[in-house]
Amino acid sequence: MNDSKVLFEKDGKTAVITLNRPHRRNALDDESKQLLAAAIRTAREDASIASVVLTGAGGHFCSGADLGGDGKEGEMPFLVRDALLGAHRWHAELMDLEKPVISAIDGFAVGAGLSLALAADFIIASDRARLVSNFPRIGFAPDLGLMYILPRLVGLVRAKEIVFSARDVLADEALSIGLVQAVAPAERLRQTAIDYARRFDDAPTHVLGMAKGIMNRAFETDRHAMTQLETAVQGICAASSYNAEAVRRFFAKEPPMYAGVERLF
Repeated sequence: MNDSKVLFEKDGKTAVITLNRPHRRNALDDESKQLLAAAIRTAREDASIASVVLTGAGGHFCSGADLGGDGKEGEMPFLVRDALLGAHRWHAELMDLEKPVISAIDGFAVGAGLSLALAADFIIASDRARLVSNFPRIGFAPDLGLMYILPRLVGLVRAKEIVFSARDVLADEALSIGLVQAVAPAERLRQTAIDYARRFDDAPTHVLGMAKGIMNRAFETDRHAMTQLETAVQGICAASSYNAEAVRRFFAKEPPMYAGVERLF
């Protein structure tokens, strides 16, 4: 396997981004964060990419931030703040990426590794996955967006229970509470995630992307603002060549360019 700490591959129209520090359970150090940010930008800028799969090497997704220290000097509160602000920039780019993103979790997704997984639109877990908000175990509050995303997925009270207990959430429970959308055998995890991603190969990426951007803001945007966003986006769609051809095919009773998917999960 390539010795880069983050691997970027294209499988058809799907970009596969793999955290590649298996000896550290893919913990995020400064270099891997920079490489991950670069991979996200590449996926965003490459028009031939329709979807993204995010996964980890060596039987684990990500064990969180590498706490080994980077040797930087300065006052601790400001060092931590600067590091987190930098991480939030690429984490936001991943959440806002106007293409479907699927996290494929094998083994541990711990701490910031769980936060990273939750930045995706969909999560597929292996049958041996363990999702852990372990922050209290080491005297930290959750970060990298976990306290924003987790309550929106599982509800406020359940999110508090997962955070306060710092316990392992296994794959079957994660599926039952809506924390993940599917569970696959570990040996089939990567291919299962790619197969799901391929369902978007013929989708109008710009339409899904704009819809994603609006829905990601649904919980903090009032109804009037949401309708204004919808009408603005619909006007853009109506002026596109894709829409013109799709509508022509509809009235001509020809096969659509994107037939949709009966069920994703």
